[in-house]
Amino acid sequence: MPFLPSQSPLSRLFSREFTRVIKIRAGKLSSWPAPPLQWFGHPGFPAFVRSVRYSPDGTRVVSGSDDKTIIIWDAESGTVIGEPLTGHTKGVNSVAYSPDGRHIISGSSDCTIRIWDAEKGTAVGNPLEGHAGVVWCVAYSPDGRHIISGSNDCTIRIWDAETGTAVGSPLKGHTDWVWCIACSPDGRHIISGSKDCTIRMWDAETGTAVGNPLEEHASSVVSVAYSPDGHYTIRIWDAETGTGVGKPLEGHADAVWSVGCSPDGRHIISGSKDCTIRIWDAATGAAVGTPLKGHSGTVLSIAYSPDGQHIISGSSDRSIRMWDAETGTAVGNPLEEHASSVVSVAYSPDGPPFESGMRRLVLQLEIHLKGMRAWCVLLLTLPMGSTSSPDLKTAPFEYGLRQLVLQSEILAVGTLTG
Repeated sequence: MPFLPSQSPLSRLFSREFTRVIKIRAGKLSSWPAPPLQWFGHPGFPAFVRSVRYSPDGTRVVSGSDDKTIIIWDAESGTVIGEPLTGHTKGVNSVAYSPDGRHIISGSSDCTIRIWDAEKGTAVGNPLEGHAGVVWCVAYSPDGRHIISGSNDCTIRIWDAETGTAVGSPLKGHTDWVWCIACSPDGRHIISGSKDCTIRMWDAETGTAVGNPLEEHASSVVSVAYSPDGHYTIRIWDAETGTGVGKPLEGHADAVWSVGCSPDGRHIISGSKDCTIRIWDAATGAAVGTPLKGHSGTVLSIAYSPDGQHIISGSSDRSIRMWDAETGTAVGNPLEEHASSVVSVAYSPDGPPFESGMRRLVLQLEIHLKGMRAWCVLLLTLPMGSTSSPDLKTAPFEYGLRQLVLQSEILAVGTLTG
């Protein structure tokens, strides 16, 4: 019992019954560490995987890599679907599904954007050419009619998704690379973050700047996001007036690389080079709970599930992790398939949870032998969804003590008195 994580089901179930045990004063875990689960597929190891996205129905995942390829994966099994999509002559920095799931777009260091048939894996039309530099970010408008791209030529371009032709003139205003873009939920505005340390807002219809640039950041803006109601971004700004809201959210020990908003708009999440994720109260700017710890590298991308119950994060440690948004504890096993940094993660609209692949049960048994009472804590690992997975209270009877011990890792033993 003393070595069980404080938030484990067994600890919560039996902690009041077993009071005569040693106490751990420091270093106790809040949850069990999870074994790795990996996806392999990109042929260009050790090239970076720059971007990952869910399909709208949540059944597939698309990823783009420095190895110049795009891969479509089965979201449940992690297996590669079809052959890698090839055509770019340099690394793929950004990928996105169309809102109807029929197409995939990709932005590349070869200065082009390509459109792909998501079912067949074939290129649709010719590459979209117009940027004079690397294309760092691509996105669809909410209605799927337009494609938006940002580049290190300091411009943003809007394209007709059907014909691939440029719509209007490039959006100019940034004085350095455009790292990130996002569309407002109603499709009326585009926001962009740049290496020039500013955030700019644009009228999606006319391409004109809206208000003044937001200039309170001291370094590159590498991630921007709209709240569900479209009113706020972070470092919290009023999206209508372009003015800052409240004080900066301070607490991270190093640079902040990613931000997101909960579906109900009540919370903000941030990922940092300090390897942690923080949750903030959107109304007050106060930190909620303690930092979410588990990654061993910079947290490059984060997102809420559509129901607001979970958070996913991608890191330079090559893993994707899922967290309980209420308790801040890790959920399931980290996904560690990537050969390099995971710089973009997203949920599908219907938000099926990640499959961890394995299920862990912690069992505490009380054993009576020749007048002596002893206890034993076992860790039993089973395939996710296994019909033979026992219930915590009935496991000893369904498996038998000998089988349980043989299949489990013994975590702790002890004797009871009284």
